[in-house]
Amino acid sequence: MYTLLKSVIGSFPEPSFPQGIDMAAEDHKARRRLYPVTIVYSVQLAILLGLSARAGHGVAALGVFAAGVVLWSPIEYWAHRYILHGIFPRRGVIGVALHHLFDASHADHHARPWDGHYINGHLDTLWLALVVMPLSLLAPIHTLPVFVATILLCYAAEEWVHHACHFWNFRWSYFQYLRRRHLFHHSRHGIGLGYGVTSGIWDVVFGTRIPVRERRLLLPRGSLGAEPAPLARAPETSAHGA
Repeated sequence: MYTLLKSVIGSFPEPSFPQGIDMAAEDHKARRRLYPVTIVYSVQLAILLGLSARAGHGVAALGVFAAGVVLWSPIEYWAHRYILHGIFPRRGVIGVALHHLFDASHADHHARPWDGHYINGHLDTLWLALVVMPLSLLAPIHTLPVFVATILLCYAAEEWVHHACHFWNFRWSYFQYLRRRHLFHHSRHGIGLGYGVTSGIWDVVFGTRIPVRERRLLLPRGSLGAEPAPLARAPETSAHGA
């Protein structure tokens, strides 16, 4: 499925935009790949919350759910920066295992950012869910199981935001900022910057924030009273979010 190794070509390969890309078809392809985990993780969390409420721990379960939502934000940043953009060469037993698990992840997406086949992880997280969820059931339902299920559903939600940044174009000012900063992350100027997809707060904390001049250009017109210059256009497909 994945063809490019980050240990060979680097974690930010130059993107290509061939002529004749059908963005509607790529959008449809990506959505079909994302539906299964969205349904599975949604149903899983709903069942666990229902069982928790039935056992008299509904409020506690909602508290755990809220904690999971909050903690997802740094997890998203960490995974994007250090796993998806991490390089895993074949070194030692552990290095070989990490190489097979993660070295091919995400490079294809940066090389073909318009390709719906590489927009989301599809079923890639199910192996993790099949290991972690049964282990979490050793704890009371309303604690660790709800927390793990929340993290998995937050992953699916983040992937929908990522999908929207590439294929959709809502007018909400915050979405426009997320979309523009993510497309900047995909440009040659954004190498090593803008790892947050749903929030930029951890880029601020860990020093990967987009520089102030470029940030001003990314702000939607009229945001914070500013009237920034139009965002420079990438190849024609980026008009659709590639």
